[in-house]
Amino acid sequence: MADTGKTAAVIGAGWAGCSAAVELADAGYRVTLFEAARTLGGRARAVDVHGQLLDNGQHILLGAYSETLRLLARTGVKRDSALLTLPLQMRYPSGSGGMDFIAPRLPAPLHLAVALLRAKGLERADKMALARFSTTARWMDWQLYTDCSVSELLERFDQTARLTALMWRPLCLAALNTPPERASAQVFLNVLRDSLGARRASSDMLLPRTDLSTLFPQAAASYLGARGGAVHTGAKVHAVTAHHGGWQVQASGSAVDGAAPLQADVVVLAAGAPATAPLLAQLGQDALAAQLDSFTYEPIATCYLQYAPETTLALPFYALVDDAPSGHWGQFVFDRGQLDAAQAGLLSVVISASAQAGMLERDALSAAIAAQLATVFGRPALAQPLWSQLITEKRATFACAPALMRPPVDTALPGLAIAGDYTASDYPATLEAAVRSGVAAARAVVAKR
Repeated sequence: MADTGKTAAVIGAGWAGCSAAVELADAGYRVTLFEAARTLGGRARAVDVHGQLLDNGQHILLGAYSETLRLLARTGVKRDSALLTLPLQMRYPSGSGGMDFIAPRLPAPLHLAVALLRAKGLERADKMALARFSTTARWMDWQLYTDCSVSELLERFDQTARLTALMWRPLCLAALNTPPERASAQVFLNVLRDSLGARRASSDMLLPRTDLSTLFPQAAASYLGARGGAVHTGAKVHAVTAHHGGWQVQASGSAVDGAAPLQADVVVLAAGAPATAPLLAQLGQDALAAQLDSFTYEPIATCYLQYAPETTLALPFYALVDDAPSGHWGQFVFDRGQLDAAQAGLLSVVISASAQAGMLERDALSAAIAAQLATVFGRPALAQPLWSQLITEKRATFACAPALMRPPVDTALPGLAIAGDYTASDYPATLEAAVRSGVAAARAVVAKR
């Protein structure tokens, strides 16, 4: 769209903020994007580990992430080179006592039926329980009259203990980053509806081949720059005030020190709930600020283990059986060398909702994860990586509890919206939720101008 002469400020360059900025640029606004950190991406960003750019948390995208895929394409990211596409699967190492479930590339729902028939490591009762769950959820149109925990839902659907341990629990942790006993069943069903319950391609698993900052935030920054926008990193916004029918943004940091406050027609606050709440309180939005302050959070830990370059796994990723009494904390392991040849021999292990694991000393947890890999893969050498690095994002996601009230992106203030994965959405705190929120926030402020 042609330049309208209007200006926009977006506070926070995570995936929500970058999405809002791209959407505003497409609406003809000249956008200024502020980010307090030096790296773009928010809670899904690259960090420097032993001279390599690695993510602060391993992510899997889904084929159902329509808005994320749209904006990746819009900013010039080539899907085939940026993402490894795999069919829906839950595959465990042979030595872990798990299962092997992989969906063939057949039309939905036939792909799930065939996957269930071919699945190894599941008893007849487990397969019947999974079929019953899928059939009943479709009949219910994936909707509950009253939200409850995922654990309660699984009990209601008579799911077996083995299927719960090998399928539903890891899926819940991966999608909601909240243990099933505390996680929203309705949000879990929403995710299953748009993946298992939709067309086959929607259930595809998409693994980033590059770091998360490069995947979208840096592409978004380049997109803004080509359209007259500006991106300021290391710039902390400490005040947003109404000014002559628009907004004035005051920030500090080397990129903006000495510059006059920015004047903008519209503003999107996308710096995350803890950072957005004080800005809203300054604007007299006390109830909304209090709602943002009321969220509780779940951590995610990612352990990187570097081995000799020739070290590889048979598959790009595996599910792992986590069992605290056995010292097995890892839930998924990824062979980074199969995603990026420059990372040959590098494995990443994810622990979602990792508060209990976080009570261990960092070196002890890394050693326990390496020992777990050595045991389940039957490869003793995996117990001795060349180096390991544990990265914990303490506020990785909000705790996705049943019936949790999440605010809309629109506010009572004209030309000002909020964006983030915590806003009202069918989805939990995922990249897609963040992107959808950013797009919705941009459209909300444009509609009122």
